[in-house]
Amino acid sequence: MSSESLTAAVLTVSDSATRGEREDQSGPAVASALEARQFQVTVREVVPDERKKIEATLIRLSLQVRLIVTTGGTGIAPRDVTPEATEAVCERLLPGVGEQMRIVSREKTEFAALSRAVCGARGTTLILNLPGSPKGAVESLEAVIDLVPHALQLLGGDTEHR
Repeated sequence: MSSESLTAAVLTVSDSATRGEREDQSGPAVASALEARQFQVTVREVVPDERKKIEATLIRLSLQVRLIVTTGGTGIAPRDVTPEATEAVCERLLPGVGEQMRIVSREKTEFAALSRAVCGARGTTLILNLPGSPKGAVESLEAVIDLVPHALQLLGGDTEHR
């Protein structure tokens, strides 16, 4: 795949980081992990845990990059609405990707089963939800990163099997 097709955005969903009460650590960690895999991270943003803001940002970013990785808002707390926002803007969901992240994460923490992270496609863009902790976000990304280039090829219309 060309480097153009490996453009990415990292969207941190966090009330406290938006208000400046906490430094965003998961966004930079995820961006670093993506760059190590030859993704060009062209956008990094932080939004509050507000469904409509998350949805609007995902829609806007899907016109700019091929991969959007969110971090945060995937748990079961009342303000964790990242999966709902992602589902609302995606045309197709890829449930196996979220399942794979939970399977791999379960080896590291019993709380992996509480993650509601989803993955879906909007146009030719893949949207992937990750947990909010830097360690959990990078581990979850690593669990599925090898699937992403092929998924992007398929979304881009290259469906020829080699």
